[in-house]
Amino acid sequence: MKLHGVDFTSAPTRRKCITIASGTLHVDVLQLQTLTSLSEFAAFETWLRQPGPWLAGFDLPFSLPRELVEHLGWPTNWQSLMRHLQSLSRADMRLQFKAFCDARPAGNKFAHRAADFPAGSSPSMKWVNPPVAYMLHAGAPRLLDAGVSLPGMHDGDLQRIALEAYPGMVARSITKASYKSDDKAKQTPERRQARVQIIEALEAGRTPWNIRLDVTQFRNELIEDGSADLLDAVLCLLLAAWGWQRREQNYGLPIFDALEGWIVGA
Repeated sequence: MKLHGVDFTSAPTRRKCITIASGTLHVDVLQLQTLTSLSEFAAFETWLRQPGPWLAGFDLPFSLPRELVEHLGWPTNWQSLMRHLQSLSRADMRLQFKAFCDARPAGNKFAHRAADFPAGSSPSMKWVNPPVAYMLHAGAPRLLDAGVSLPGMHDGDLQRIALEAYPGMVARSITKASYKSDDKAKQTPERRQARVQIIEALEAGRTPWNIRLDVTQFRNELIEDGSADLLDAVLCLLLAAWGWQRREQNYGLPIFDALEGWIVGA
């Protein structure tokens, strides 16, 4: 099975690409085979439509909290919700989310999905620091359009499997230190050392997911990428491999709300 990890961005450019790490799993050793950068959505859409079999972990939220969706009166079926999001501009979506937050007390502004708590992920309705709502808006409808299958959420092509992944969950299981920044001035030796620490732990299999990573010729490239887009794609690849190991148990996913989705490995 071809496995992929996708570090997604809501506004791909040549400077900030959608980054894909690809490899294969041999028992509990994950071999990293290629790193790919896509600078435009058209290339990403073509990539999504490549024939299977493949399974990929995507660093983007697949849906919104049920609490928010019901409050706004939006469709509570995932496919219909994605079509509704496609009908909204990013600005319109943000205004509705902001109005929701403005009406709530301090300390409880955002609604959360159930998976946010075990994964430690940001609310998928958040539009700043990080703007994951924009990632959802740009990414999840494209998964629907491409016809991929989202286990427990949407039945598509069973030869192309998409799982939601969160690289920060893996990184924080190794170190709480910051390991990345898109600002070159903040790409410090300390962050570089944190990337080294993460890679060493992955190579040794010292994570709760118990998969050893073989980075082959890419080790130095992963260390020197101060944005850590490459490393984040690899962390998503590791979660995809963990899910593939549990393909007979619904990819390790628990029973979850099919509207909200779940983060693999959480």
